Amino acid sequence: MKQNILIVEDHELTRFGLKTTFEGVDYVENIYEAESAEAAIEIFNNNKIDIVIMDLGLPNMNGIEATRQIKNSNKDVKVIILTSHNEEKEVLNSLKAGANAYCSKEINPQRLVQVVQSVADGAAWFDPSIAHIVLNASSNTSPVETAGNPKDYDLTAREAQILKLMTEGYSNMEIAQILVISINTTKAHVANILQKLEVDDRLQAALKALKNKIV
Repeated sequence: MKQNILIVEDHELTRFGLKTTFEGVDYVENIYEAESAEAAIEIFNNNKIDIVIMDLGLPNMNGIEATRQIKNSNKDVKVIILTSHNEEKEVLNSLKAGANAYCSKEINPQRLVQVVQSVADGAAWFDPSIAHIVLNASSNTSPVETAGNPKDYDLTAREAQILKLMTEGYSNMEIAQILVISINTTKAHVANILQKLEVDDRLQAALKALKNKIV
């Protein structure tokens, strides 16, 4: 399904680069541009926008407030924060405002195209540089769903063990070394965990585990 994208960025050169990145991408229908939050909201209100790529450091109204207003208008729209800011307060306020993804402006353009596709398909994505902020916040807040346990998700004892290590930030190689199993076995367990938790990546699995006290 084709997506209409709105790029909100006050720096003309950056905005041009983002537009160029998404021109000709298979899943993109139309690309809209705005140099301010106010202009973005006006465009959003007058067009069918599916995805918003939002800068935080906008003049006057900032990207967090713009995200909040856009999500209040339509909770189904996907908002991807693309910024050079990674302070904890801004990260958490962006997520509270309803952002579906948080990316560094240093992200590879083709990787950004993949991230946007993933978010459009319903996934959440957080840049590795801020993942620890999200995980720490999740571990310090009450669960958003009914607290569960490994049996609720049909996790085996080994999968629950690996999931716990994932929430602690260990890589597949480190998990393999800790549990004295092969890297291929570890990867297979991780793939099964993602499938059972119905998430797309390790970060989402860790977040779900922490929020719902699965481990």
